[in-house]
Amino acid sequence: MTTPPVSETPTTIRVLLADDEEMIRHGVRMILQHADGIEVVGEAVNGAEAVTLAAELRPDVALVDIRMPVLDGLAAIAPLIALDPRPQVVMLTTFGDEENVTRALQAGAGGFLLKDEGPDELIRSVRAAAAGDAVLSPGVTGTVIKRMLQGGAAPAPSGTPGATGPASAEDRVAALTDREREVLAMLGAGLPNLEIGLRLGIGVGTVKTHVAAILEKTDSDSRVQAALLAHRAGLAS
Repeated sequence: MTTPPVSETPTTIRVLLADDEEMIRHGVRMILQHADGIEVVGEAVNGAEAVTLAAELRPDVALVDIRMPVLDGLAAIAPLIALDPRPQVVMLTTFGDEENVTRALQAGAGGFLLKDEGPDELIRSVRAAAAGDAVLSPGVTGTVIKRMLQGGAAPAPSGTPGATGPASAEDRVAALTDREREVLAMLGAGLPNLEIGLRLGIGVGTVKTHVAAILEKTDSDSRVQAALLAHRAGLAS
């Protein structure tokens, strides 16, 4: 697992689009290029090209279609999140593709966005991803989270082969400090960094530091995985 670096939200958010449908890329690009502080720096037609361009262009956010030729979005997640600097990977999907969304979140994607979301939601999601927050489309979030909680979503650390139940979750959070456990519980509640900071009386940068430590100590690839771990460990309802 590669822990994402702790950083402030970039002044200009650099976005990479990866989708084999030209009309989808064109529509997303048209929306984002008219949003303040967002720049589309590249477009890819498959997962392999997305990884190559991400390594070259160093985007802050990669919007990646799940279904693409050559290398699909699911297979592209691992090499994308292994890059340094690591882009925030948000999967583009269609309604009813819950199984693939679940697999994407298990693989370390930072969230998912329905292709038919409106312009305001698209822009908000890109900004949330760049800030390090999870991006989960409301339309299918409940179904996907329920599926992941029932199906062993967060993989166990390499040191505990086969451990996927509540006991392993408790073991994984055992090394966290009291403040990190508080932050993890709030991740489990779906709170963004800004709200976590306000509730705890700390800055967003400090929240990001705690989140990075949580991901490292619990061997989680994304805050979505960490949020699910909070539920498994009984830290969030």
